[in-house]
Amino acid sequence: MIDVFGLSLPAFPVAAAAAIVLALAITAIAAFVFRMVGKRKAWARVLVQLIRVPFRMTILIGSLWLAVAGYLDVPEDWDALVGFVFRALFIGSATWLLCALLYYAEEMAANRYRIDVRDNRVARRVRTQLRMLRRIGIVILIICAIGTVLLSIPGAATVGASLFASAGLLSVVAGLAAQSTLANIFAGMQLAFNNALRVDDVVIVEGEWGKIEEITLTYIVVHIWDDRRMVLPSTYFTTTPFQNWTRHNSELLGAIEFDLDWRVNPAAMREELNRIVAQTDLWDERAVVLQVTDAVGGYVRVRVLVTAQDAPTLFDLRCFVRENLIDWVNAENPDALPMSRVEVRHEPEAAPAPVRPSARGRKPARPVIEAPGLFSGDEGGKERAQHFTESITVQDWDDAPESLPAPR
Repeated sequence: MIDVFGLSLPAFPVAAAAAIVLALAITAIAAFVFRMVGKRKAWARVLVQLIRVPFRMTILIGSLWLAVAGYLDVPEDWDALVGFVFRALFIGSATWLLCALLYYAEEMAANRYRIDVRDNRVARRVRTQLRMLRRIGIVILIICAIGTVLLSIPGAATVGASLFASAGLLSVVAGLAAQSTLANIFAGMQLAFNNALRVDDVVIVEGEWGKIEEITLTYIVVHIWDDRRMVLPSTYFTTTPFQNWTRHNSELLGAIEFDLDWRVNPAAMREELNRIVAQTDLWDERAVVLQVTDAVGGYVRVRVLVTAQDAPTLFDLRCFVRENLIDWVNAENPDALPMSRVEVRHEPEAAPAPVRPSARGRKPARPVIEAPGLFSGDEGGKERAQHFTESITVQDWDDAPESLPAPR
């Protein structure tokens, strides 16, 4: 019993009520102080927003735990269980509060590096590393909290020796079972700190053009240009080649190609290209080139190179240049439109077979001219033929011995 204002009241209800009032008072005072500071400082507003709920839960559970431990009379069999429940709740709420503080630290550090500027390569790298460190820290906190709760179970110390004795075998089994998961975790950490991939990097993966939206310990989310999301394991980016268009800077060079007729006027087309890019803000004024890169078959290959500050701007610039040059070719140089040439020949009708003239009116036969061959026709041919025939004995059958049979 507790004497309050001359009244004898049960100890535990009074202690529990006092603990709740104390917790509410502490949280109210802390909230008032941070709100006053938050009117002038942005960090205070962010801190209140992130830790308000876990802070209240931690203070409330801690106050009630003190009240229960000091004034609640329970049987000895239940005393350990009640203590374990409040200990687990307090560890869980404290872990929640620490995770919220990690979010706050990441937010404050990331705010120093803006990504809404033109050259944001360093900011994107730092934000990626901060996000990875925060997630690793949260995983470590949760593992430590679970271990602390398990070790606080009554009787857990007696079986601890056997558990640690079998830890070697369990680690081997767990490593084999989680081999792919661990590989993705290490790949995610490698990508976060080797500067090969960052959040907001523009990449080409699996033939798709997109932007890195999220990097986790096990997978990476790519925001495709048409608002689809491609989820790839972290090991994909450490084992498969991919294109990173913003590895060092965001400026890019793009090509537009035309297959035109041989009657195209490249000089006039080049002047029109210069006029087109000068009228748009999409071009960053670094380079604009028009060249004839091929001229075989029935077409001339004209390639246009333009530059822009980033990948989305380059895509729009290429479409803009292509559209305007097509209009120019149709309006100013229609002879350059691609054309396929086909030659059609009409063979004359076959004449009727000539009537064979009579012997009396027959024309004299044309002399046959024998063209010289490789082994005949002139002295050189006969000489070449002798190289192949001079070693062969040519038998004259009139002078042949009587023992040889005559040819049939």
